[in-house]
Amino acid sequence: MSHGILTINAGSSSIKFALFPLAQPLSAAAEVSGQIDGIGAETTRMVARNRAGERIAEQTLENRVNHAQAFDALLKWFTASHAGWRISAVGHRVVHGGERYSQPTIIDERVLGHLSSFTPLAPLHQPHNVAGIVALQALLPEVPQVACFDTAFHRSQPSVAQTFGLPRSMTAEGIKRYGFHGLSYEYIARALPQHSGRANGRVVVAHLGNGASMAAMVNRQCVATTLGFSTIDGLVMGTRVGNLDPGVVLHLMETKNLTVKDMTRILYKESGLLGVSGISQDMRTLLASDTTEAQEAVDLFCYRIARELGSLAAAAGGLDALVFTGGIGEHAAEVRRRVCQQSAWLGIHLDAAANAGDELRISAGHSSIDVLVIPTNEEWMMAHHAQTLLGLN
Repeated sequence: MSHGILTINAGSSSIKFALFPLAQPLSAAAEVSGQIDGIGAETTRMVARNRAGERIAEQTLENRVNHAQAFDALLKWFTASHAGWRISAVGHRVVHGGERYSQPTIIDERVLGHLSSFTPLAPLHQPHNVAGIVALQALLPEVPQVACFDTAFHRSQPSVAQTFGLPRSMTAEGIKRYGFHGLSYEYIARALPQHSGRANGRVVVAHLGNGASMAAMVNRQCVATTLGFSTIDGLVMGTRVGNLDPGVVLHLMETKNLTVKDMTRILYKESGLLGVSGISQDMRTLLASDTTEAQEAVDLFCYRIARELGSLAAAAGGLDALVFTGGIGEHAAEVRRRVCQQSAWLGIHLDAAANAGDELRISAGHSSIDVLVIPTNEEWMMAHHAQTLLGLN
């Protein structure tokens, strides 16, 4: 019998999963991984891949399945296709840990209550994270489950970096800059010493994907990040607005009679690359387009990254290395080229061929800043936390 750690990232309409063989050290490659898309929609589909990345399953589930039914289908498929495997633990990505949790935590009823209470802090993410936990508790009642928080890595920020200029009473209620994508940053911080002698210096990591953010690290600890109280701050993203004068929100609500629900839809679902281009939220589509609107969206995306890079370098007291990660960061050479070109004043110089080839080190030999492309692995980070916290070998 083989033992593994299951990792779960439950979203509003999708579930990402991976199973890592239990071993010391923990393998970087999952035995099986995949995604269930379209939860609650007319068509729900599950796709799974093996360690080599080959598709080994594709199923269409019953119409309008909920999270519990999706997890049930996943475990039934897994039991049938991997009869020689046993799930020893489950690691869950939980978007918000509030002020209470700065480390991974074994989930019990008390912890689950706390996680549910954080829903007002992340209303579009937290309920689905909790739903995933509840569903697997019912399906795997004897298997320990661990919450891994996307906010935890950023708790090392100095208090001044977490504070808004709001009345102190509101700050005391938990209205502050939390930061997100912490599991990705934690993985990069862990992997960086293998690739750069400047890992413990002043490093900025750009996690660029449909959701995007950046973080500055000193001694591999976060000192500042672009995401704040919510997941719509900072950089322009696929459909999220990024940094926005709050006066714009007040103006739109007053002049267009928009409700909170209306504004939520606009800021989270209709803005960003999609809103600016009017074409797509997919960077590949925009880079391939010759329309003015698509190019303006790409220009804005890169401009905001370069601008935040300067801000984060100031917060870190300088810059020794820049790391690109995430789907866009790892694969969009043109985005990296534009950002680094706009940031040449920092001492960044690219090796054009290395950048075009998506190589790990893309800085030129005379660059005073290391520029790296490091694939992130949030799933492995969750599995590692579960293994370490539970003492599994």
